[in-house]
Amino acid sequence: MVPTTTEPQRLSTSIQILLLMSVLTLAPSIILMTTCFTRIIIVMSLLRQALGAAQLPPNQILVGLSLFMTFLVMGPTWSRINTEAIQPYSNNQISQQEAFDKGVGIMREFMIKQIVAAHNEDDVYLFHAYGKTNATMPKTWEEVSTMTLVPAFVLSELKVAFLMGFRIYLPFLIIDMVISSVLISIGMQLLPPVLVSLPFKLLLFVLVDGWHLVCATLLASFG
Repeated sequence: MVPTTTEPQRLSTSIQILLLMSVLTLAPSIILMTTCFTRIIIVMSLLRQALGAAQLPPNQILVGLSLFMTFLVMGPTWSRINTEAIQPYSNNQISQQEAFDKGVGIMREFMIKQIVAAHNEDDVYLFHAYGKTNATMPKTWEEVSTMTLVPAFVLSELKVAFLMGFRIYLPFLIIDMVISSVLISIGMQLLPPVLVSLPFKLLLFVLVDGWHLVCATLLASFG
């Protein structure tokens, strides 16, 4: 049987569908690793721990708020990807590879901007130099591969998130220490300090409009 000319096209289409399904499967991880979601969800989680309310707000609320804030921050970047990569590809103006390269390039710009703003360029060198002998610091960002840039970006986001979490923790830690000292001084060591300090923490958080302050600080941290 002589193969028809449509068989290679069918095979190519099948491979493209397989690759697309693989990308869709990994999409949640890609969103976590290449966007601002990591920083936001960690700060929100540390805030909840600092308040001492183990289950309030619920995980669904924190994740939902973090996702919508991620959409807000990443909106301009994703809009550029749509304008410069997806739409031209849909109109057959550029090839699939060109669209992919443009999209990745725009995401790289966002990650590079955050790494530079946080002064965490050493994280890039850490992954760039792995497995290489006599490795030197790349002179331009074009020399840094995406496989190197993504973990460096995640590490940078973790550092920034933990630093912000530390600053959030401090006032609540002071309240815990004061409450513990007062309880010990009046001989009420058996009364859990957390039970007494939680209302004062909530009062402080409400008085300073804590949710607005935390969200505004997070949004401002992305420039």
